[in-house]
Amino acid sequence: MTSGATGTRPVLDRDKLFAARLQAARARPYLATALFALHTVESRRVPTMAVDRHWRCYVSPAFVDRTPVEELAAVWVHEVSHLLRDHHGRSDRFAREHGLTGPAERLRMNIAADCEINDDAFGDGLVRPEGAVQPVHLGLRDGELMEDYLRQFRLGPRTQELVWLDCGSGADGLDRGWELGPDGADGLSEQERDAVRFRVAQGIIGRPGDAPKGWQRWAEEAFHPSQPWRELLGAAIRSAVSGSGAGDDYSYGRPARRSAGVPGVVLPSLRRRPPRVAVVVDTSGSVSDAELGSALLEVTAISRAVGGRRDLVTVVSCDAAAQTVHPLCRAEGIALVGGGGTDLRTGFQAALRARPRPDVVVVLTDGQTPWPDARPSCRTVVGLFPRRLESVSWDEDDPDYVPDTPPDWARVVEIGSP
Repeated sequence: MTSGATGTRPVLDRDKLFAARLQAARARPYLATALFALHTVESRRVPTMAVDRHWRCYVSPAFVDRTPVEELAAVWVHEVSHLLRDHHGRSDRFAREHGLTGPAERLRMNIAADCEINDDAFGDGLVRPEGAVQPVHLGLRDGELMEDYLRQFRLGPRTQELVWLDCGSGADGLDRGWELGPDGADGLSEQERDAVRFRVAQGIIGRPGDAPKGWQRWAEEAFHPSQPWRELLGAAIRSAVSGSGAGDDYSYGRPARRSAGVPGVVLPSLRRRPPRVAVVVDTSGSVSDAELGSALLEVTAISRAVGGRRDLVTVVSCDAAAQTVHPLCRAEGIALVGGGGTDLRTGFQAALRARPRPDVVVVLTDGQTPWPDARPSCRTVVGLFPRRLESVSWDEDDPDYVPDTPPDWARVVEIGSP
């Protein structure tokens, strides 16, 4: 043990710590920019190493003293991975969406974030540090995201040995008393943090064979961030139902003001009524059960977008033929029948034949369908389930066939992961 000024407690061996960082950069060269962007802070209040959201790395001198350089290199990679993958921001969002509060839930987020990192972090020049939690320790599968793991486990007997775990606010979003905070020295600005992430993503995409699949997926999303599709879908529907003509009707209940200029004639006035929405759900064989379940959730969300009036929302399930038009009572009560081929033109026809006619048609589909030749008489929003071209057989009789994209007159929102 290295002696410090007190003669009993070790001082931080920076030579050993930085030698480990250099070894980490050699083992994972695509992470070098991020590793050297971290500013180290000596702290006796952290159990091992930890990061805050401002890209400071807090290091326990005792931990450095007792840990081999090879393991320290792996811990460097682990901690910087929390920051690159924005685990603090994702934890904050997950906590808000699910009403999670308190240190126990943040510990659970730290464990889930560790599982996301550690399933493919070690090997190829990096040893697995002692105590590193992996999905298999919780009976979970490799290759999933933090949010997926959070839905699959709770704190209990399998996590009792992990109560010491503390990777800092950079891992779970919860500020610690020993962190320097946003006004402390040597933190990176938001623009600097984004620049580091961009440089790392550039390096991974430039040499994709050098990085595990988890990092390759992260790099692709860094360049092409997923859209908040639920917000976009809701905004598209609200925009459609609030547009000119949607929900407008003439009424003699209150004469028009122009009637005063035409003696003896009563003119109707243009009144605003709540808009009606028809939802056409693609139930063909190419749409998975999970996507149909997602479609039902979106139907419920659509009812909220029109002010919670479920009596104004109808649902048509459609494969090659349109089925019955259902009024929306509750999402779990809708029978989505089908499973054959797809021709959503019949769904449009069924929706537009309904009385009273809808003001907006919302289509939830994977896009493997013919589309109407002409613009419908009302606004159209398309929620498009994504498809990977390499995994899709568009037409078993014609392998060169590719279906038309949604027409220009439809507002399209791609439905993907949150």
